[in-house]
Amino acid sequence: MEWQPDEQGLQQVLQLLKDSQSPNTATQRAVQQKLEQLNQFPDFNNYLIFVLTRLKTEDEPTRSLSGLILKNNVKAHYQNFPPAVADFIKQECLNNIGDPSPLIRATIGILITTITSKGELQTWPELLPQLCNLLNSEDYNTCEGSFGALQKICEDSSELLESDALNRPLNIMIPKFLQFFKHCSPKIRSHAIACVNQFIIGRAQALMDNIDTFIESLFALATDEDSEVRKNVCRALVMLLEVRIDRLIPHMHSIIQYMLQRTQDPDENVSLEACEFWLTLAEQPICKEVLSGHLVQLIPILVNGMKYSEIDIILLKGDVEEDEAVPDSEQDIKPRFHKSRTVTLQHEGGEGEEGEDIDDDDDDDDDTLSDWNLRKCSAAALDVLANVFRDELLPHLLPLLKGLLFSPDWVIKESGILVLGAIAEGCMQGMVPYLPELLPHLIACLCDKKALVRSIACWTLSRYAHWVVSQPPDSHLKPLMTELLKRILDGNKRVQEAACSAFATLEEEACTELVPYLSFILDTLVFAFGKYQHKNLLILYDAIGTLADSVGHHLNQPEYIQKLMPPLIAKWNELKDEDKDLFPLLECLSSVATALQSGFLPYCEPVYQRCVTLVQKTLAQAMMYNQHPDQYEAPDKDFMIVALDLLSGLAEGLGGSVDQLVARSNIMTLLFQCMQDPMPEVRQSSFALLGDLTKACFPHVKPCIAEFMPILGLNLNPEFISVCNNATWAIGEIAMQMGSDMQPYVGLVLNNLVEIINRPNTPKTLLENTGTVLTQTPITIGRLGYVCPQEVSPMLQQFIRPWCTSLRNIRDNEEKDSAFRGICMMIGVNPAGVVQDFIFFCDAVASWVSPKDDLRDMFYKILHGFKDQVGEENWQQFSEQFPPLLKERLSACYGV
Repeated sequence: MEWQPDEQGLQQVLQLLKDSQSPNTATQRAVQQKLEQLNQFPDFNNYLIFVLTRLKTEDEPTRSLSGLILKNNVKAHYQNFPPAVADFIKQECLNNIGDPSPLIRATIGILITTITSKGELQTWPELLPQLCNLLNSEDYNTCEGSFGALQKICEDSSELLESDALNRPLNIMIPKFLQFFKHCSPKIRSHAIACVNQFIIGRAQALMDNIDTFIESLFALATDEDSEVRKNVCRALVMLLEVRIDRLIPHMHSIIQYMLQRTQDPDENVSLEACEFWLTLAEQPICKEVLSGHLVQLIPILVNGMKYSEIDIILLKGDVEEDEAVPDSEQDIKPRFHKSRTVTLQHEGGEGEEGEDIDDDDDDDDDTLSDWNLRKCSAAALDVLANVFRDELLPHLLPLLKGLLFSPDWVIKESGILVLGAIAEGCMQGMVPYLPELLPHLIACLCDKKALVRSIACWTLSRYAHWVVSQPPDSHLKPLMTELLKRILDGNKRVQEAACSAFATLEEEACTELVPYLSFILDTLVFAFGKYQHKNLLILYDAIGTLADSVGHHLNQPEYIQKLMPPLIAKWNELKDEDKDLFPLLECLSSVATALQSGFLPYCEPVYQRCVTLVQKTLAQAMMYNQHPDQYEAPDKDFMIVALDLLSGLAEGLGGSVDQLVARSNIMTLLFQCMQDPMPEVRQSSFALLGDLTKACFPHVKPCIAEFMPILGLNLNPEFISVCNNATWAIGEIAMQMGSDMQPYVGLVLNNLVEIINRPNTPKTLLENTGTVLTQTPITIGRLGYVCPQEVSPMLQQFIRPWCTSLRNIRDNEEKDSAFRGICMMIGVNPAGVVQDFIFFCDAVASWVSPKDDLRDMFYKILHGFKDQVGEENWQQFSEQFPPLLKERLSACYGV
């Protein structure tokens, strides 16, 4: 007997569906309650599917809504549906997939996918064969509805469709889909390509077996009149470029010609998909060779795509000049991520790490339009191509640029400024001759009457900051800084934001060049405090923190402190402990404390106390949550991480003056808990703080060493590279303070450190530069050897070669000094350990520019001792292997 609804029940459900479309919140609330009551009855879901599929007399929105409520029930309670109800719903879906209404067909498709996403593809074996069968239907609606459902299943379950669990249905589905590429209906052609496209990136075997047919079928659709079909063809070619470029290479010339046309397609969805092709091609090794001949066509197309569209301008309120008094809406403010503290060493190449990557949104500054669009994609493509072709791009660009930059139409002028910014990185060398003339023009654009021109000029100028700083300050730095500071106080929020970000970039490049202008800079930044709305305040903190990092102790002047600290402390007092705006403010104060050093003393007590409170509160909240996860929320541990990092900044900046604060707080107990936190970022920051406290006030750390050392030993795991780095650094700092008392702990850490230094290449995780771990480890091994040579030297042979090769690249500094003293002492105890790798030791010694006298003596004794040991003749043979430069240095500095 088939299920039939009870008339009264059906009327009740229909009434509920009507009520739920009411705008009245009280009615809405009543509907929610009623829904929860009705969900107690299993056959309530039968009523819902009945309204969706059978009640053709009802209006479509009501029927569709019934299906969407059912979809939510499937999501939440499907495992509790009685088998009869589940079967009825499945049957109804399949019987009505060809409903005349597109809305109802789509709703049924969503419902089918939701059921399959509950792991039901295995228990609904007839679904895929039936849907594939229905594709052959003479009735358009049935074919289209089935394809719609299949496309959603392919999107949601692409991996499962290739698995043995279902006997690899793709082997049948892919050839079937390919037949429909020639269907007379564009909607169906489009579904067919979209289905196959789901399997390109995963290289599904069934698709790879049919790859040539697929590519031929795509070519056949290249000039399809339907824009949705063209979009899917472009998307397929872009993905094939990544996955099966070998199959495209024979046709590359015509594919490029095709993509040049499509990048100018009148439909923006098509042109955007096509534009992705250039971004992807730029990453392929063959890019230069296949694209060189087409640049003359491609460059003008990309440049043209970089103009704002009319819709962009409306969305960006391009005609609103002054909006600084309009408060920000909360959803405009993107979440910020705190980058935990990693202790770095100085390499030859400059401060700390290699240059940071540019921010993701760096190709443009339209954050409010954060959806990807043709302008952004064209700019990104030009940027990556500039990095591939370098100055070969300029002959195609320069003739265009003149016309753009001096155009009376602001939209065109704006796009020209964006072009200049996009090529800055790749074409820098070739642009240098033009910059003396271009920069004054760009600086003049900072005063343009159009806010969007002013904001893009900020961004583009920041891309040339490196060059500006390399010139005499009066020529470009001073005028640029003067105008940028005016823009920081612009009446337009977007310009304020762009200027603040650009100024932060300039600060990083200019560093102490800014010292003469500090008073003027601080006046501006402090004035902005009173002027900015919420979102830009957060960027202002960043600009102030970067300033402190860039000028360092030069900020420690009474007049500067008087300007800067009152507004920062006022904000600090305004914010509650649970306010996320504390993150950027804490980061900013951390930089300021490190720069001001003793100048921060008057402000340190309340700041220190609050950080300790934040750590304590977060730990307590985490404990409550772990014990009763149903009653308490998990804490946001970022509060604790940022607080630990600011405490590090205080310890580093104030040095010994932090002693009193530590004495009056329970920070060591809290640190013990943080060091064992399951979250790596918390451990990373706590080890940084431990190292800084060890340097600043060791008497408070010493009583805890026996408890702390085993934890440090457990964290020497290079899978978490920054945690490992900071733990290693802290061990080295502790060793220097402990001296020979370090002896009982050497065994806890030495084997792990030796293993790390010998790893062939520590995993290059995406964001981390492994250089830090590879230099921190040898420093710490050297320091352990310095304080406990007897314990460490027996392992000398196991680490001496990688030890020498990694430390030769570090500048002379305190850490390097203590590490080399350690190695000399270990060689004294175990000279045999260095014999096989002595040439590496010689090379490392030669990397010193000016070692302290007593260290130079240690080197001298070891080198001469070795020479005397082997005899003049052997030494001559041995030193023949030296590169000429090394030979020269050793002879000049040490007379060997």
